[in-house]
Amino acid sequence: MVNASEGEPLSKKDGILITLRTHLVLDGAALAAETLGAKDIVLYLAKGSETTRSSVEDALRERRLAHLPEPSVQIVWTDHRYISGESSAVVNRVSGGPAKPRFSLQRAAESGVDGRPTLVQNAETLAHVALIARYGSNWFRQLGTPDSPGSALMTLSGNVNQPGVYEVDLGAQLDGVLEAAGGTVSPAGGALIGGYFGNWLAASSLAGLPLDPEHLQSQYGASLGCGILAILPQSGCAIVESASIIDYLAGETADQCGPCVNGLAALAETMRRIAASNPESTDIDRVWRWTNMVRGRGACHHPDGAVGQLSSALSVFKDHLRSHLSGQRCYGVHVGGFPQPPRSSEASR
Repeated sequence: MVNASEGEPLSKKDGILITLRTHLVLDGAALAAETLGAKDIVLYLAKGSETTRSSVEDALRERRLAHLPEPSVQIVWTDHRYISGESSAVVNRVSGGPAKPRFSLQRAAESGVDGRPTLVQNAETLAHVALIARYGSNWFRQLGTPDSPGSALMTLSGNVNQPGVYEVDLGAQLDGVLEAAGGTVSPAGGALIGGYFGNWLAASSLAGLPLDPEHLQSQYGASLGCGILAILPQSGCAIVESASIIDYLAGETADQCGPCVNGLAALAETMRRIAASNPESTDIDRVWRWTNMVRGRGACHHPDGAVGQLSSALSVFKDHLRSHLSGQRCYGVHVGGFPQPPRSSEASR
């Protein structure tokens, strides 16, 4: 199953990849199907992009005309929601249910669509499979590090001159990536890496920062996630941005468990007051207490990712936090240019 639903608001790579390199992704899916003996390939896509729809339909028609010896491909469209790309939500949607995580101790590889073992893979991973099959593993290892070979697609946004999707050597440093994007518009005040479930990094951490996943994890407990780097300017406020993110994620709950429905909503309401520099005296204590109560208790990883991002912002940007708790706005609102997606209609019911 090719998961290209891309519910992460800061990510654009899967949409571009599936639109511009459709055959490469389908080649990887066909190879995976052949290796596993799978009889079906499913393209799991988010609704909304007519360009993507046209590209996919054209590619499938070309493959049929070429009479390629591979399984037929089914397209399943899903709502553009954050939780829609979670592997069990993918299985649930393809099985005819809603695109929501399901309660199961079994992984999709053990019991997926119709109870059959199901491989759920990201579009970029399958594109890499096709390239490795074509050019070999030694070619792939020419980039990256011994522990993290190859390259990755990264979506750069925020305080950069040329935001967009870039192919990045996993052995590169952050400075080089920013240079490829035309540098920053103004001095950087920090960065969000990994997306809405990611980690915040202080400006002092950015110079010379290796993008090697092993280094990011060991030094900062961070990861590239789905390949996201959003740069905050010095005039931006990480507390304001983080509060907006937690508010969005609270609206994207699957409405299936208390930690997600009640916990994230309570955190979002409290963070709105803090971000507006109008906190109650016990608000920050509540935030830390509720963050610990929510973590690890959800039916899926949605609440974990949400509070992980929030905890990171509060820990890394303590000076911003102190300003808001003292009743002062430290900087402007959404100066970083981070996308502020609307809540889905389903989530806001």
